[in-house]
Amino acid sequence: MSTKLIASLCPYCAVGCGLFIQVEKGKATGIKYMTDHPTCVGALCPKGNSVLELLNNQERLVYPLKRSGSDFIPISWDEALELVAQGLARNLERYGPKSLGFLVSSRCNNEENYLMQKMARLLGSPNVDNCARLCHSPTVMGLGASFGAGAMTNNLLDLENSKCIFAIGTNFTEAHPIVSRWVEKAKDNGAVVIVADPRITSTTWMADIHLRLNPGSDIDLLRGMMKVIVDEGLEDADFISSRTTGFQELKESLSGFSMEEAAEKTGLDVAEIVKAARVYAKSSASALLYSMGITQHVSGTDNVMTCATIALICGQIGRPGAGVWPMRGQNNVQGNCDVGGMPEFYPGYRRSVDPKTIEFFRAAWNATDLPLGPGLTSTDMNDAAIDGRLKALYITGEDPIVCDANVNKTRRALESLDFLVVQEIFMTPTAKMADVILPAAAWAEKSGSYTSMERRVQWIDRAIEPPGEAKEGVWIICEIARRLGLGEVMAYDNPSQVLEEIRSLVPQYKGMSQERISRVGGVLWPCPDEQHPGTEILHLQRFSTSDGRARIFDLQNTPPGEVTSPEYPILLSTGRIVLHYNGGSMTMRSPSLQERESELYVEVNPLDASNLKIAEGEMVAVKTRRGEAEARAKISDRVMSGMAFMPFHYHGTNLLTSDALDPVSRIPEYKMAACRIESRR
Repeated sequence: MSTKLIASLCPYCAVGCGLFIQVEKGKATGIKYMTDHPTCVGALCPKGNSVLELLNNQERLVYPLKRSGSDFIPISWDEALELVAQGLARNLERYGPKSLGFLVSSRCNNEENYLMQKMARLLGSPNVDNCARLCHSPTVMGLGASFGAGAMTNNLLDLENSKCIFAIGTNFTEAHPIVSRWVEKAKDNGAVVIVADPRITSTTWMADIHLRLNPGSDIDLLRGMMKVIVDEGLEDADFISSRTTGFQELKESLSGFSMEEAAEKTGLDVAEIVKAARVYAKSSASALLYSMGITQHVSGTDNVMTCATIALICGQIGRPGAGVWPMRGQNNVQGNCDVGGMPEFYPGYRRSVDPKTIEFFRAAWNATDLPLGPGLTSTDMNDAAIDGRLKALYITGEDPIVCDANVNKTRRALESLDFLVVQEIFMTPTAKMADVILPAAAWAEKSGSYTSMERRVQWIDRAIEPPGEAKEGVWIICEIARRLGLGEVMAYDNPSQVLEEIRSLVPQYKGMSQERISRVGGVLWPCPDEQHPGTEILHLQRFSTSDGRARIFDLQNTPPGEVTSPEYPILLSTGRIVLHYNGGSMTMRSPSLQERESELYVEVNPLDASNLKIAEGEMVAVKTRRGEAEARAKISDRVMSGMAFMPFHYHGTNLLTSDALDPVSRIPEYKMAACRIESRR
């Protein structure tokens, strides 16, 4: 029997772990660990170990479908593609290009996402977005404003060199389990781990210092730490003077901020804040890690910029073991943004509001005209659909009916559309609302490149054929574009051709030939030419701003969009668990994961449970101003009194969450919703 081992990647989080898919007679029959992969070094988390259950799943979409009343009927690809082209063209002609919206996918490869945004913009629509809006759009905007580049400054291997790891708003042991291995290596080398989190988690168990701050008080904590640093002369004066702007304004502002105020707002003792500040500032190499506990707030962008500021004033940027480390969500969320999957940017982070950007891509794409941005974000598309400005929506690999905040509003938005097409691998709740469903190839059934959260660009080749009539995204998009009159500028035979075009237009990817990124471990951007080894650490001599200097920002904490009240007295937060991923469309079809965690639950503090007469394991109703969900109660001191926690992978959770938006990044405030909890007895 002929057995092949095909090098591949895990399709889940943004760590970018490598693995081998064992193929026999065209079928995926096993996985093997990739011991020489630089990030995972032969390890996988429970999700990575379950990928075979995803590839061999019998619930895959295997032929195109069109709506027939409340049901769907199979159709040919030719009919499906014609229907999609007609639906888009009809609304384009009647209502103009701004009536069209496109959601590209951070689960798809760079080539597919590049083509989707290119097609959208060639049609005249500026409305292109992806799920980064819901997780790390504040990173793109905030680190972009601070450093000139919205990306992780160092690579994961470099955590081993850290002497202090400050994790704020991230439960990486569950959300990014492989990262915890590198943190453990750092601890073995003497690093001190500081974790700021209102909950007790498996990540806080790793902490030498656990700052159990009040929810939403991250900026108050960081300002308190910065006050200690400045008052005690622990800042890096040489770094500040030679490589930053804005420090004097921050210093003057901190002079009017007391440690007593910081303690009151955070709920911490002054001594705790002082200790953490001294450890972070005095360390020879301090890494600051954050995730959606920082970004998913109405102050998300400000939170990110304040994280950047504390790193800057301590000179903890541009050297081994230091830096700012945004822990991204989906496996290609970084790449999706790199190649233009946001309304604020064309490929290569060229601003969509800049006429020079339009001029550049008109020439590159041989286009007569292109839309000057920005267009609608995914969160603003809902309002636009409800009020009639958005008429047609093409969704690729995203499930907003599960993942959006306040999904009842999202449902109303999708119901308001004239035309909805969904390109997916499973029949998701969002797909069930479509007029046309296009069955897509999964990651191992197609070739293409993916960019991990550490800027590592890796190419994988197809391991197996897609099931049934499912097709690669490159083929689907090109066929639709041809039917819309874009055949001359959207004609590609394979993903390799698309990569070559990306390389020519995205400076960060210029040196990334397919051969180079096909090697185990790929290449880290920026890579300006084919002789360049890739960039392990950003901002070594200068920042990516126009003048080469980073921006220090003086920012105050913003009140949450929603506060507790007698009617809704408990603050609800949401987050990841180790066994599931995103909206659960993939992991909840994996038996080995489902049998371990198959049910929505809510963590309730013992004091609150006693007051509410709620018992361990009973079903309760969790209610907010937006909806109600049923969940099983877990009584635990992992959450503070007055706080509750629910994992967001289950459909009920985002019936509850707040869609109050950060004014800069337009991300919803998933982490702060006022709720009440009632026994079902």
